[in-house]
Amino acid sequence: MSAVGQSASRAAQPILPRGLIKTKNRHHTRRITNLAMLGMTAAFTLFAAIPLIWVTVYTVMTGAKYINVEFFTELPASVLQGGGGVSNAIAGTIIITLIAMTISIPLGILAAYYVAEKPNTRLGLVVRFATDVLAGVPSIIIGLFAYGILVKPLGTFSALAGGVAISIIMLPTIVRSTEEMLKLVPRALREGSLALGAPDWRTSLVVLLPAALAGVVTGIMLAIARGVGETAPLLFTILGNDHYSVRQIVQSGVESGMTPIQILRELVLSPTDALTLTMYRYSQDPFPERVQQAWAIALVVMVFVLGVNILTRALTARRLAGRS
Repeated sequence: MSAVGQSASRAAQPILPRGLIKTKNRHHTRRITNLAMLGMTAAFTLFAAIPLIWVTVYTVMTGAKYINVEFFTELPASVLQGGGGVSNAIAGTIIITLIAMTISIPLGILAAYYVAEKPNTRLGLVVRFATDVLAGVPSIIIGLFAYGILVKPLGTFSALAGGVAISIIMLPTIVRSTEEMLKLVPRALREGSLALGAPDWRTSLVVLLPAALAGVVTGIMLAIARGVGETAPLLFTILGNDHYSVRQIVQSGVESGMTPIQILRELVLSPTDALTLTMYRYSQDPFPERVQQAWAIALVVMVFVLGVNILTRALTARRLAGRS
């Protein structure tokens, strides 16, 4: 090609302004930076998920081999005899959780109502501060507290002491979650109810609570999941009891002519057991069968906690979808 043709070809090519070239280079750099940061985020997310996946898979593979019908229906058997189950721990966990729910749910919701309605009062500030502090107290200290106020005065370990300890652990979660859900309720609903002549207590019960119910239930479920997974407070409150059987206690009470209140008192004030406490004891046992049952208990507790968290996420997603 001649010199004239080369100069004509160069003249035909578009000449980009210097500012446009800088903009394209900056856009290219941003794309590379964005891809690099997304890659790092994905890598660190996977790295953080590895322990959870590892623990879950290992627990399922190890514990599932030792779960059967007898595991859920029978009392613990002698190591020399073999077999047996953990029905005592399952019953104890249910009773302790019910006691904890009976104490913590009403107190938590009422405290959250007060804090949400009167956040800047002296009592409201004290309740919020106390809730934050209580959420950070080690659970073993709460167990010692329950031991001092219930176990020593009553002279016996009991499901009641364990339930009180677990209720204290559940309380901060219920208070803070309920408070936040109540704050999300439109103010117009409350004002409209009051304008129609409804008193404050009726407005809170009939208008505010149903509007925030999904979020309140979510907080309660998370609190229950945390309470069921606690072990340290139970070391000082329920002691452990391989012979705890609701059926036997009720049957013995009926045969001896006890009233329902007396039977309930026997159930609540007797030393009992719990899944997490049984797992802790069995894991230190030198007999392989006990260790195997400890893995089975770990699987049951893990499935319960994960199930509650998944259900909570589903309820939250459904509530957000309903709003949109």
